Amino acid sequence: MVAQGPHVVPIPGTKNPGYLADNAGAAEVRLSAADLADLDAIPAPVGARY
Repeated sequence: MVAQGPHVVPIPGTKNPGYLADNAGAAEVRLSAADLADLDAIPAPVGARY
C-alpha cells in the first residue's frame, strides 16, 4: 500500500487484460486517515493459511 511508504510495492498477479486494468486503476485509489485506521484495526489472522 502506497500509504505505508515508498518501499511498499504491491505485485499483483493477473490472468486476463481486464484484471490488469483493474490492478493498474488501483494506483488512483486514495484512502483517508480514517480508512487506514480501520484497516490497521483489523485483527491479524489466526492459524495456518492452508
